[in-house]
Amino acid sequence: IKRASAMATIGDFDPLNSTVPATKIEITVSCRNLLDMDTFSKSDPGNCFLHHTDSFNQIHHSLIDNTLNPDFVRKFVLDFFFEEKQNLRFDAYNVDTRSSNLSKHDFLGQMFCTLGEIIGSPATMQFCANKLDKKDFFGKSDPFLVFYRSNEDGTFTICHKTEVIKNNLNPVWQSFTIPVRALCNGDYDRTVKVDVYDWDRDGSHDFIGEFTTSYRELSRGQSQFNVYEVLNPKKKGKKKKYVNSGTNTIIVMLLHAVFNPFIFSICMLAGAVVSLFLGNPSQPTSLHYMSPYQMNAYAMALKAVGEIIQDYDSDKLFPAYGFGAKLPPDGKISHAFPLNFNTENPNCVGIEGVLEAYFQSLRTVQLYGPTNFAPVINQVARCAAEVTDGSQYFVLLMITDGVISDMAQTKEAVVNAASLPMSIIIVGVGPAEFDAMEELDGDEVRVSSRGRFAERDIVQFVPFRDYIDRSGNQVLSMARLAKDVLAEIPDQLLSFMKSRGIEPRPPLPVTSDSPSVSSTTATNTSTIKHHNTQA
Repeated sequence: IKRASAMATIGDFDPLNSTVPATKIEITVSCRNLLDMDTFSKSDPGNCFLHHTDSFNQIHHSLIDNTLNPDFVRKFVLDFFFEEKQNLRFDAYNVDTRSSNLSKHDFLGQMFCTLGEIIGSPATMQFCANKLDKKDFFGKSDPFLVFYRSNEDGTFTICHKTEVIKNNLNPVWQSFTIPVRALCNGDYDRTVKVDVYDWDRDGSHDFIGEFTTSYRELSRGQSQFNVYEVLNPKKKGKKKKYVNSGTNTIIVMLLHAVFNPFIFSICMLAGAVVSLFLGNPSQPTSLHYMSPYQMNAYAMALKAVGEIIQDYDSDKLFPAYGFGAKLPPDGKISHAFPLNFNTENPNCVGIEGVLEAYFQSLRTVQLYGPTNFAPVINQVARCAAEVTDGSQYFVLLMITDGVISDMAQTKEAVVNAASLPMSIIIVGVGPAEFDAMEELDGDEVRVSSRGRFAERDIVQFVPFRDYIDRSGNQVLSMARLAKDVLAEIPDQLLSFMKSRGIEPRPPLPVTSDSPSVSSTTATNTSTIKHHNTQA
């Protein structure tokens, strides 16, 4: 399957008046360049869509005759749950008979993904141009495109630059993917300006022309609506017969994940903060024990939550920090050091990068107390305080063995953070009592400090031991943990938006001009700032 696209719609779901985080998702599928299995005609592709949680247990079929590039009309409808990893499989067949037995048909190919990947995917597009101006004396032009997002003050900010196509007045640039947030900050009608330049080796690139569009226009995909004249204002002012400096056409425009609720119309920021206190990681008695046979509880919690979160992260970069350790070479105690030891760029690539940095730090630092949570919470709160317009939301994941050395300061930090766009997840590992964690959870009594109560409940605490599968199945244990710790995030996010009167932007209309899919504001919930800490 060359490409499978999906469109998510909300139906009657009202995120301001409902506490149900799940909704119905409609998925449409397109395939390109399928194998031709028929002798006297093209293949008759049928698509078999399978959805599962533990095993593939839902099967749906669709069929189109005599084409290698089908856009299936039938929609597959299923429930979407933010906190679960919902695996999907798409099989393509050349249908030869009326039999419902798949073995009777020619298998063309298959692809796997998660529903979260579809919901969280950004916009993908490709551009070509025709009859651009010739700028080089001994050749044609070496054109490239520069994309700008318009700002509220009328200025423009570069958000993407294509590669250079050498000596070509009819270039076809490679497709590229960009977060919708970077392109238009979630405003579908915001101007997107595109400049066309002729590349010069000395950097003095020649301006060929420009055109403007918008996210809404781009969503129409390949059609007559997305053919733009490339205009050079200076030429137009000097030459009466000037028409244009070429035309630019959208070849492909896939706006994946058309979604309405806040959970997908914002940018969720993800990262990790890991406390490295207590025990020698080389000893089996340590909660940080690096066993060659299985992950420790900290790694399991990181992987369980991180694998769900990263589907909504546009760049898959996770800022990861550690605290509660003596750092080389002078043994200085730190409560906020990059796990990759790069102070300029603490980001790790994907959750696997976070785990790699975590294990490497265990081999490098000396674990040391005390365990202070307040500095980490305050660090994330400072980031959240800078973006309170509903465009970003922060989630802090803390993994702890139950010890908190600065409980009073931590409670004050939680109270202050409750008015900001952020949530805190605490996972308790080991056999300790977690009375302090239960107090921070605030389900029964809202957290308070110095006579002030938290504006809203932003803390979710769970003890990992309650989710460990008795048979020792780590995958099942992690799935159970992720489902519970992430279940409250949509409600907490909506409570912040509702308290500030922030409403989600309406989804883009789906037109017949964009059969391959599309929609929403999502950059999607792209990044969640997960800070994992353990004590």
